[in-house]
Amino acid sequence: MKFNKTLWLVSLLLMLSLVLAACAGDGEPEEPTDDGEETGSENEDENAEGGDEGSGGDLVISIGSDVVSLSTQGSNDVPSSNVAENIYETLTVLDENQEVQPGLAESWEEVDETTWDFKIREGVTFHDGEELNAEAVKANFDRLVDEEIASPRAFLFEAVESVEVEDEYTVRFNLEYPYAPLLANLAHNGTGIMSPAIIEEDYAQMEEGGDPDAYINQNPVGTGPFEFEEWTPGEKVVVSRYDDYWGEKAKLDTATFKVVSEQSSRVAELESGTSHVADAIGPNNVSRVEGMQDASVLQAPSVSLSYVGFNVEQEPFDDVRVRQAISHAIDKDEIIQGVYNGVGIPAIGPLAPPVFGYDDSVSGLEYDLDKAKDLLAEAGYEDGFTTTIWTNDNEQRVDTAVAIQDQLKEIGIEVKIEEVEWGAYLERTANGEHDMFILGWSTVTSDADYGMYPLFHSSQHGDPGNRSFLTDEELDEILDEARRETDPEARQELYTQAQEMLVELAPMLYVHHQEYLLGVSDSVKDFDINAQGIYQIKQAYIEE
Repeated sequence: MKFNKTLWLVSLLLMLSLVLAACAGDGEPEEPTDDGEETGSENEDENAEGGDEGSGGDLVISIGSDVVSLSTQGSNDVPSSNVAENIYETLTVLDENQEVQPGLAESWEEVDETTWDFKIREGVTFHDGEELNAEAVKANFDRLVDEEIASPRAFLFEAVESVEVEDEYTVRFNLEYPYAPLLANLAHNGTGIMSPAIIEEDYAQMEEGGDPDAYINQNPVGTGPFEFEEWTPGEKVVVSRYDDYWGEKAKLDTATFKVVSEQSSRVAELESGTSHVADAIGPNNVSRVEGMQDASVLQAPSVSLSYVGFNVEQEPFDDVRVRQAISHAIDKDEIIQGVYNGVGIPAIGPLAPPVFGYDDSVSGLEYDLDKAKDLLAEAGYEDGFTTTIWTNDNEQRVDTAVAIQDQLKEIGIEVKIEEVEWGAYLERTANGEHDMFILGWSTVTSDADYGMYPLFHSSQHGDPGNRSFLTDEELDEILDEARRETDPEARQELYTQAQEMLVELAPMLYVHHQEYLLGVSDSVKDFDINAQGIYQIKQAYIEE
């Protein structure tokens, strides 16, 4: 299954023409059709009659990790985003051409370069009956930036100085500075609109000593095509079709996100018919799924990055020469071929080729053992050292850790592998308890601001994304200037500078831009996954 760069790019561009690349972290787009943008009596009549296609069914998707939070503001991980995508909606969405389209905001106006007015769609209600209006929108964004909430997604809204209610259905955003990614960021499901009632109750419980999001996690309420049914931590999350949805209604009766941690077990679930979709089956299980009579492999390109991060605040990784040495000592091609069966392309930096800001003229740190040994010696570690690398139980990440362990022996570095449960993994790496770690990042807005600012800006240490704890004033200034710059060519120049700096700073080893591999039952129709790793289930149904 070798996959060269040209074919990968063609495949990805085709994919992006079919799906939406809306915002979300660890990733989260929304389709215009999913949000019912172009709805009316014709669509409603068709839906009322069941449409021309099938409908119904109880879809079961086996996933590798449990959700972390059911609040749009509570986490930035893909499992949580996959559920939130269906419960909540955003003010804007991105279409297949990466252009901003209306979502819960039916229109907007740039009053001046730091003032934006958004007209909120009328006639929309939350699942609990509360009305969507400007006050509800303001309550969400005020909460997003509330330091007491400490949302890891607050960076999406950092440029906004204040939110004002102009009238019942008009909300005004006052910016501190011109901010090019604003409209795209408003499509990220981290800005999904929650019911004002659950926000109020969550604050009330916090005043009594409760934790942020504790109430919302048990009572998530949005305006989306599905509403929350139950969450059994460690086991499953269930959502059901919301029949009073304002747009084109979902076809499925329910969708269950079932936690099955091992890849082979997820494939077994698909094989037995217990699950309809097996997520992240891994390259080694492709032939097994392809051999099934009633299932097939869904292979889709992504705009994501797999990487090995260094905690630059810990010795010896506080020495840039050590970080560069490890980057030179790792043969990424060997990992891609041996662990991923050739699926994906090597990464030279944090941005995938389709992302705005990517520059193919930037050269990464090439595999060079002699250079690696020289750098280690310069840093005073000519005899190597002992360290640890963390991973969760994702099989490809574990295999990557083993490959890195073997390769670093060549330069005298002894690596101990530690597997950490997903929720604890995110929490502990956010706290900086690690040495090296393996993780991924999806640039879900297809804009370099999202692909670089949360990962490398010093203000984003920990949970927002900068788990390497990199601090560099010059890089901060470039990233700050780039998000204020509205001219695309000038922005590109700034992001080129940033990528060149990151080669030298080496806060992480950029492994590859991957592809998604899922097993899907033939009984499931119109199911897809977009380039950010978010399931597209609203139009899906099960054919009996």
